[in-house]
Amino acid sequence: MKIVSRNDELLRDALSRIPQSSSRSSLSSYNKLIRFEDISAAAFKIQCGVQKTPCMYSRLSKQYGMDIYLKKEFLQYTGSVKERGVLYLLTSLPQDQQRKGVIVASDSNFSMAVAYHASELRIPVFVIMSTSTSPARVKMCREYGAMVVSYGTTAKDSQTHARRLAQENGYLYLEEEDSAVYLSGLGTVGLEVYEQVPKLDAVIFPAGGHCGLLAGSAAALKHLSPHISVIGVESESFPVLQQSLKAGHPIEDQACSNHHFYGDVSGLCFGSNSLQLTGKLVDKVVAVSEEDILISMLRLLEYERATVDAEGAIGLAALVAGKLPELKGKRVAIVICSGNLELHLLQQCIARALTLDNRVCRFSLVLSESPGDISKLLEILAREEARVLDIKQEHAFVTSELFTVEVTCTVETRDKIHTAQLRNALLERYPTAAWTER
Repeated sequence: MKIVSRNDELLRDALSRIPQSSSRSSLSSYNKLIRFEDISAAAFKIQCGVQKTPCMYSRLSKQYGMDIYLKKEFLQYTGSVKERGVLYLLTSLPQDQQRKGVIVASDSNFSMAVAYHASELRIPVFVIMSTSTSPARVKMCREYGAMVVSYGTTAKDSQTHARRLAQENGYLYLEEEDSAVYLSGLGTVGLEVYEQVPKLDAVIFPAGGHCGLLAGSAAALKHLSPHISVIGVESESFPVLQQSLKAGHPIEDQACSNHHFYGDVSGLCFGSNSLQLTGKLVDKVVAVSEEDILISMLRLLEYERATVDAEGAIGLAALVAGKLPELKGKRVAIVICSGNLELHLLQQCIARALTLDNRVCRFSLVLSESPGDISKLLEILAREEARVLDIKQEHAFVTSELFTVEVTCTVETRDKIHTAQLRNALLERYPTAAWTER
């Protein structure tokens, strides 16, 4: 959490309660950042304001050859784990600042958490959003109780306006970063996972630039049980954390995506505190592809009835991609941290995932215009138990013989094996059939 206005004064009371020594010599090098006692204090303070989400055994366990437990943080009121850090920070602010209010400038999960919990605490809260923000996000933020102002065409415009309003009116401008208070709140996830699943071998967290959840929870887990492996997962397209760890400092010029699909997965590395904790406590950081993330979203929807976004699905994606073979036969918890996938993206993501999973395929073939030819094709599809999703006929632009029709079919199959069987059956009857590659 980045405190931009009068930082030392506003957080002096909260930070003064953070102890400066530790009984564990192994933690001495980063006690100044965050301690187990800080996380315990955060857990006590926020227990009535956030959900203690379930960490449940998953039906995916058999498929991946390990005992998988899913920590369902997407069940928080705003659909995100960010509520934990936000609530602890807001309750730690001096009463004078709580009366004046806070201001944020984005449409992120962080801003939604600030909007909701500030309203619940009766703290005036203002959210500045660019005019390009989706109407659904604006509506949701207002329903949480925030005063929403649309300003500027870019995020930078909104941030500049928010800072100006903060300076003119005495609001506290909040921007997600890695203060000890915020990390302590996020670290309560690690406490709960340890309590809910006995004899854990590993816990998998989303990583990327915004690795506060990974860092804070690692501090809790390694204090309670040093043998538990803590693993972070980020996108191959935006390996911000791996590059920052390699460089030894936050990478600031890493390219990131503004597409809402990626969320915080593609964010810049936002602080040295999280980076230091990650470097000392996290056992492994792996990267996965966009395709792995999409299939992971599909698995969670099918097996867990959980609709999550890329940030929520990226932990499971490491297992989908086979990046963690050492966990076979182990007890593994995965934190599903966010479920705020916009509706217009949901259909696109699922359709693409089904194609990547070899469950939806498309082929084209040329038939004569005889009345029974298409019926014969449909009979083959029915015999092979393929479900027809779409069928199109092209007459005018067929380049083969006269009085022929090009038929393009989109069909759904059970799995990769079923798709191969269908393909063989069609090629046996129609040798010139062409399959559209995914």
